[in-house]
Amino acid sequence: MRYWWVNQNQTYKQELGGGYLWSLKRNANGARNPFYESMREVAPGDLVFSFVDTRIAAVGIAESYCYESPKPEEFGDAGLNWERIGWRIRVRFKSLSNLVRPKEHIELLRPLIADRYAPLQPNGNGIQSVYLTVVSEGFAEALIALIGPEAIAVQANAIQADRSMTVPNADLELWEHHIESEVDQDISIPLTDREAIITARRRQGLFKQRVMAIERFCRITRVDNPTHLRASHCKPWRDSTNDERLNGENGLLLTPSIDHLFDRGFISFQEDGQLIISPVADASSLERMGVPTRETVNVGAFSSGQRRFLEYHRDAVLLRAVR
Repeated sequence: MRYWWVNQNQTYKQELGGGYLWSLKRNANGARNPFYESMREVAPGDLVFSFVDTRIAAVGIAESYCYESPKPEEFGDAGLNWERIGWRIRVRFKSLSNLVRPKEHIELLRPLIADRYAPLQPNGNGIQSVYLTVVSEGFAEALIALIGPEAIAVQANAIQADRSMTVPNADLELWEHHIESEVDQDISIPLTDREAIITARRRQGLFKQRVMAIERFCRITRVDNPTHLRASHCKPWRDSTNDERLNGENGLLLTPSIDHLFDRGFISFQEDGQLIISPVADASSLERMGVPTRETVNVGAFSSGQRRFLEYHRDAVLLRAVR
């Protein structure tokens, strides 16, 4: 079990009521933000402290790994300029009656505050730039003791939590349908192009033809019959421009089970062709699906364009949570 601190002032009511955390993927300038990247490290059974208006307002248990998800509609005017797709984690929150104000206990907590990515200043004030950050076990235990029986009960439930929970994607499917409808109704795009773009979402059509001009078989299973292969986007269809959605270098030919693993971020590839297996992935399931997990696997060289799109896949799709 790991322990996390989340600042939820803007979206506390929505996230607590909906049972989730949601963050952007990156800063507005495209740079990585360590407090958004933290979302990718949370695992089922981890404990989350919710900090709202200078107090710990709730404690929750993570019930999923991080997954891509549209910005919740209930955020309304909050974050009007935020990107449309971010990271989401299901969390079962418990609102607290004993609202501990960490600043009032800073003499106890200060020695337990980490030197890097701390949620509190030495004087006990919160740091607004922090969204989600990990805290030490000692810091967490001190907070639990200050909160009392409510937090102790949540911690006990977290220890018993199911850590085999899957990564959902139902809301992402709805979002892709929404994008598909927008493309279909965009009369500025020629009809044949619209059809090709929409078909590319299903890993078929013109996009598959263009991928097949570069790829000959599944990189993992070596299956080479096109009937049994899908053209899988490295940079997901939902995140791509229309040109990228039809770019053959933005694709790999994969069998359906490998396509599923790649699309959901359970596997990826280094620039040199080395297979990457996410720590979230279940090794025994991967073995049954044809992915070797007990040896180093290199699937061969990629083109320069493929390497560019695979970099996006590693940065924005590959799941990184540590069990």
